[in-house]
Amino acid sequence: MRLNDAIFGIVLLIFAFAVIAYSQTFPATFGQSYGPDLFPVLIASGLAVCGLLLTLRGWAARRKTPWFESGDWAKDWHKLVTFALVPLALIFYILVSEFLGFLPTAALILFVLLRRFSVGPLAALGIACATSLIIHTVFARFLLVPLPWGLLQPIAW
Repeated sequence: MRLNDAIFGIVLLIFAFAVIAYSQTFPATFGQSYGPDLFPVLIASGLAVCGLLLTLRGWAARRKTPWFESGDWAKDWHKLVTFALVPLALIFYILVSEFLGFLPTAALILFVLLRRFSVGPLAALGIACATSLIIHTVFARFLLVPLPWGLLQPIAW
């Protein structure tokens, strides 16, 4: 599947301006001429430049290349489901992680993805559980990033 670069450029521009607009809502840091909005604005400005360049390049090539070109894999139902599982897993995590907690949600997502990628059921279960525990430990203990406990709150460590 191929999309014209102008489409990605416009999406990138919209995203960059949204990041810049949102970062303006960050509180100012007392006694400093820059605050927490500095790096998001710098990164979004770079993304905006890239988006503009992509848009210009795609617009210039619009006569040579179509706006959308479907690949052979896009006609295969199984490959489309596999492709859609990753963004669906992210949406699932956003919707249920506060209720279920990070550990069960991450383990479930990893198990489903590993099974879809042809990993055996026992190996997928072991890898999903171990990876979820390792990620949780690194973020909660070492990086001090609080991850939701959800249903496991009574046994939180």
